[in-house]
Amino acid sequence: MYRLTSKLIIYRNIGEDSILTRLSDISHRFAGGNYEKEDLITEILEQIHRLLDVATRYGFNRNLWHNYLAYLLATTETPFTLVSEKVGAHEGSVNVFALNDLEIFRQLFDYDFSPMERELGIDVFSVISSYHAVGKPERIFNRSVSEKVQELSGRIEQAKDARQMYDIVTAFYRDYGVGKLGLNRAFRIGEDPDGELLIPITAVSDVKLEDLIGYEQQKQKLIANTEAFVKGRVANNVLLYGDAGTGKSTSIKAILNRYYDQGLRMIEIYKHQFRYLQQVVTEIKNRNYRFIIYMDDLSFEEFEIEYKYLKAVIEGGLETKPENVLIYATSNRRHLIRETWSDRSDRSSDELHRSDTVQEKMSLAARFGVQIGYLKPSHQEYLHIVKELAERYPQITLTEEELLLKANQWELRGGGTSGRSAQQFINFLAGSAPAKEH
Repeated sequence: MYRLTSKLIIYRNIGEDSILTRLSDISHRFAGGNYEKEDLITEILEQIHRLLDVATRYGFNRNLWHNYLAYLLATTETPFTLVSEKVGAHEGSVNVFALNDLEIFRQLFDYDFSPMERELGIDVFSVISSYHAVGKPERIFNRSVSEKVQELSGRIEQAKDARQMYDIVTAFYRDYGVGKLGLNRAFRIGEDPDGELLIPITAVSDVKLEDLIGYEQQKQKLIANTEAFVKGRVANNVLLYGDAGTGKSTSIKAILNRYYDQGLRMIEIYKHQFRYLQQVVTEIKNRNYRFIIYMDDLSFEEFEIEYKYLKAVIEGGLETKPENVLIYATSNRRHLIRETWSDRSDRSSDELHRSDTVQEKMSLAARFGVQIGYLKPSHQEYLHIVKELAERYPQITLTEEELLLKANQWELRGGGTSGRSAQQFINFLAGSAPAKEH
């Protein structure tokens, strides 16, 4: 194995601490007889443990070795893979090196671990090559990555030579992208100075726009702007404002699910992380995706200055904001800034031109070219939402009259008339319903 991996060119930066590199070193010492048996077994088991951890994280099954190698091909960012992400298969001298590396990976797929197992008296490689994973809830693993990598692994298994592998891998890069930005839908900010800036969110809500009852005009405005964005046309930053529990955040999450397969990605960032905004933009500006930077429940108190980071990114300095980046925000305040009586007065002992500062704050909302209001539903609209939601839960067997009576009682007890309150009420009914006997 060492003789194979040492000849990698394009994929040479896989990493010295990777499972592949560690197993290559182990196989090199095994072939040369330069090892203590128990020590080598311990090292092998450590790498198998790491491989099982990767398999659990991504829900891999069947041949874990093949899945792992396909995972490396899918996630290793190099100039070759990044160009393939944009154009797929392409002509150029680099293909000589690409074919070299893919032939090596083809041989790694077929690597025979049996001599090592016989000599050391272990069978771990045989087990992982025909693995039956325990069923697990989707929230434990990243289904999006899992399905794509296992599909790639299966296609490579059928490849007859490096040329077929080249066609398979470059088509994968073109269709799904490469690295974490290609394979994942959403990201959060990592604040560890020595760690990654963008951390994949592995369990993303699968909510759809159709799940949000009502607000049809609002959803259509959001769809129109997002479609323009993913198709490369001019689009605006979006502010969704209005009452709590009306579906603002749900709409944005649903938009991601609708347009993910068209290259849309989302980065969630909180107000205290705005100092990282410029770093985020720098990291994503040249990638072949459309990024929405998502800010939930955005608002600023009088003393907060984080809005300056946001304005700097929206307005740009000498370097304009990339065309593949938009900002979508939700807020209970249409103007984002709480305006107090003291804000309205120029008379201040600590600031001569206080009103100028207030205007600067208030102008932030104007940077969102599309502003969509989500207002609390009327009582009748609230009851309509309750009825629509109840139809999705067969265990709720109340008559319409009984359902609406209880919905009114829920509202009067403090639930309020919002979509969130309606869902909470339905959850209460569904959870209280007696289980059916089998």
